[in-house]
Amino acid sequence: MPLSEPELSARQASGDASPARPPASWLRLAVGVVMVLLLVTFRRELAASVPRFTEWVDGMGVWGPVVFMLGYAIATVAFVPGSLLTLAAGAIFGIAQGLLLVFVGASVGATAAFFLARTVARSAIEQKLENNSRFAAVDRAVEREGLKIVMLLRLSPVFPFNMLNYALGLTRVRPRDYMIACLGMLPGTMLYVYTGKVVGDVAAVAGGAAPERGLGYWAIAVVGLVATVVVTTVVTRTARQALRQVTDG
Repeated sequence: MPLSEPELSARQASGDASPARPPASWLRLAVGVVMVLLLVTFRRELAASVPRFTEWVDGMGVWGPVVFMLGYAIATVAFVPGSLLTLAAGAIFGIAQGLLLVFVGASVGATAAFFLARTVARSAIEQKLENNSRFAAVDRAVEREGLKIVMLLRLSPVFPFNMLNYALGLTRVRPRDYMIACLGMLPGTMLYVYTGKVVGDVAAVAGGAAPERGLGYWAIAVVGLVATVVVTTVVTRTARQALRQVTDG
């Protein structure tokens, strides 16, 4: 039967304990560290390739959405910031399809990072967050109210999105609750996709790739963008306040 933490500490104090990290643990740690180093090393190259990737996707026709979702998932696992890809989704696919593609791609990537943190990358992520007091508070809160806290974390950018995916893999949140809480990404995703759509329309008209739009179109677009910004801001602040109350408690 595995020893509890107090029993293990007592054994170690009396000199009757086995090594703190058996060879298998060191192997997992080494694999995790190597994997994280590779992801960080190639992150810049992947990020620099984002504009070329979006241009490529734009010319792929019916396969474009599938390739975009897969690329977004890979970028999420590799710590590549998704803001540029999310903006591009709005410009290329429009609001509804762009929102769906980003949400699916981000959810798949976030889930993959979650399970990596629970397996081969666990030791490496633990070392990275070892002295992070904010994560310690979040970890305790997740243990009490898993789904609620993870949902608030998704709504409020207390942690960077890509790092949060791995960090939550260290908590005791159930995989089902973790995946349900991905719905909390929708408000922020909507803001970026909508912005990308408006910017894309402006660029298309300015470049002669689209016909001139009437004043009514631009008025609706601007009003919609402002409304999206306001709603997202309110949701984010509310979630942040709720999260602070829970973690402080």
